[in-house]
Amino acid sequence: MEDPSSAAIFSTLKTSPSIPQTLTEKIVQQHSVGLPKNKFVKSGDYVTLSPYRCMTHDNSWPVATKFLSIGASEINDKNQIVMTLDHDVQNKSETNLKKYRQIEDFAKTQGVVFYPAGRGIGHQIMVEEGYAWPGTLAVASDSHSNMYGGVGCLGTPVVRTDAASIWATSKTWWQIPPICKVTFTGTLPKGVTGKDVIVALCGLFSKDEVLNHAIEFTGSKESMKSLTVDDRLAIANMTTEWGALTGLFPIDETLQRWLRGKATEAAMYNGSPGSKIQSRFNHQRLDKLFANQLSADHGAKYSKYLHLNLTSLSPYVSGPNSVKVATPLHDLAPQNIKIDKAYLVSCTNSRASDLAAAAKVFKDAASHNGGRVPEVANGVDFYIAAASSLEQAAAEASGDWRTMLEAGAQPLPAGCGPCIGLGAGLLEPGEVGISASNRNFKGRMGSTEAKAYLASPEVVAASALHGMITGPGRYEQPQGWAGVIRGEGDGIKEEERTITRDAAFEKVISQLDNMIQLGEQEIHGSERATEEDGQMTEVLPGFPERVEGEIVFCDADNINTDGIYPGKYTYQDDVTKEKMAEVCMSNYDKAFASTAREGDILVAGFNFGCGSSREQAATAILAKKIPLVIAGSFGNIFSRNSINNALMGVEVPKLVQRLRETFSSPKLDVSQQEISESDRNSQSLDSPPPAPQAIPAQEKLLTRRTGWKLVWDVRRSKVDVQEGDNGVKWSQKVGELPPNVQEIIATGGLEQWVKKQIGGSIRGNNRSE
Repeated sequence: MEDPSSAAIFSTLKTSPSIPQTLTEKIVQQHSVGLPKNKFVKSGDYVTLSPYRCMTHDNSWPVATKFLSIGASEINDKNQIVMTLDHDVQNKSETNLKKYRQIEDFAKTQGVVFYPAGRGIGHQIMVEEGYAWPGTLAVASDSHSNMYGGVGCLGTPVVRTDAASIWATSKTWWQIPPICKVTFTGTLPKGVTGKDVIVALCGLFSKDEVLNHAIEFTGSKESMKSLTVDDRLAIANMTTEWGALTGLFPIDETLQRWLRGKATEAAMYNGSPGSKIQSRFNHQRLDKLFANQLSADHGAKYSKYLHLNLTSLSPYVSGPNSVKVATPLHDLAPQNIKIDKAYLVSCTNSRASDLAAAAKVFKDAASHNGGRVPEVANGVDFYIAAASSLEQAAAEASGDWRTMLEAGAQPLPAGCGPCIGLGAGLLEPGEVGISASNRNFKGRMGSTEAKAYLASPEVVAASALHGMITGPGRYEQPQGWAGVIRGEGDGIKEEERTITRDAAFEKVISQLDNMIQLGEQEIHGSERATEEDGQMTEVLPGFPERVEGEIVFCDADNINTDGIYPGKYTYQDDVTKEKMAEVCMSNYDKAFASTAREGDILVAGFNFGCGSSREQAATAILAKKIPLVIAGSFGNIFSRNSINNALMGVEVPKLVQRLRETFSSPKLDVSQQEISESDRNSQSLDSPPPAPQAIPAQEKLLTRRTGWKLVWDVRRSKVDVQEGDNGVKWSQKVGELPPNVQEIIATGGLEQWVKKQIGGSIRGNNRSE
């Protein structure tokens, strides 16, 4: 080639030394262990992770019990573990106090960091103490671990078995989710908060667009500057309610200013050099962080692109009883919805800035009341609890805490409390409450016959003051406003788009790569082209290279864990495998027991296994001697529990579509399926209630023997489907099951894998701060 520019482009094709990665993938890369040489992780990969931190709270004792039951005796990396007490801090019963003593004694014996009841909510402690550090990966046995993304730390939840594994070996497994890029345009108007942003996102994108995704938030410098770190923490926190597994903000100038402030504060007010807080927040460490700042690569690929124009946003209210119902305050306020209780509690919006915003509502009202702080409306109970004792101290020092007490607010200890339906102030039947917390599904904050709304701290305070849902009047609607601007894509108008030379170069390379791949597929077939792009999966000795059987089809979406394994058996310790097999799927279809046979392959619709974290949903299927479950998609906790208990699962949306085209109808009828939860499982129901179960309109059999045969080729990462004896035969590439996950399954699940690991030499791995 004579043209040097063309020569440069074509020399780059297929020869790039690295693969563009998202910020999520880069962080996972740094915390993955045992990767093959030159392996660049990507969405969909299973990896063995060693998280930077792992936090447990009131469930630390159940984790400890599991940890000890698998033969472990000493936490492998003591600096990796943080224990807090935050959920049931108002409960002074001897049973709860005994559990708290057990957790504290265990933490002290093991020599790990421990924060007692009253110190604050675990997620807030992780952030304010510097355990959730930018550019690292932190996990917790709680679904709101997503909050760490507000400070550029990839936070995601794990189940208790995972936490016990991390305690014992410093490791667990993770499948990198599909990654959605959410671009903010414009800037946040006066009177609109981070809480309004996430409430609006949950309501405006309410069709499970980001279900089980990792989210990366981005935008122009001006857009991101309008979102404070506290705004970002609230948004990241509630990405859980949006359905996502992570909610990650960039490591940018806004975060740097916040971190520098924390480092200066630590140096001035937190004791002599070398103290624990100073070892985490100091300017030397920050210099290193920003000298090697992580960011997404140009050309990184995302599974989905969404955008939201901040300028077009107004205050929003969520509910009643669903985050998927979000209404602009200016539409809701005229309805004069009377409230009985108001709450400024939780890790979402109870930091000092939130308390100040709420107090300002009363201070502004005092300026029109002769300087006297007015009391909340008659018949309204207003509860306040800071996210941590440090945040409460800051609010007390500013006078904001006192202002709200003068208004009649009832203080609660720093902790979760009414946000999770524990302690004082719960909603009674027929009552209406408005809260600055994160969840409002039916029964979450008290009676199932109550109504719960979510809003920003200032809207909650204004509603408490006036006795009905309203705002403080700070927001002014722009002239010509025509609604919230949002949708798919990045939201940047073509005439406003700028593109750098490097980005243009990468775009051309990507387009030519795609053209070459399409050409290969036309000439050689899609399977050969795919196999040339990547090596076949290594299969460990003894692990089956193929799994095959007849498809038995349970044709419904959102089959929850109660449908798979009835809640009334969850805490019966004497249930035999035979009984588990008998009741497997019985709440979904009583005929399943007689229809499904040993060796069948169970195929279900989308979001299979949503709901609570009961592990028996996986073990009951194994008891039925069904080795493989295929679904359009899985609930995240079920997916984790499946591998942790040696049940194999594969997502094949095309198969669900073909089965429905053949046997039923693409049209769905929706019917709500109740969750039967034991009171003992209340802390395990750590996710919103599943969407209504959806069954195709023409489906007559809930469970159907199809006569179709399926073969899962583990080595080639594909499934072959034979649609009946004389039907069509087709193949579909599926996600890889790598050796690290094969090992867990072949060993009999994560507990057995841990036992095998701790049989070797894994001690002495304690890291410095």
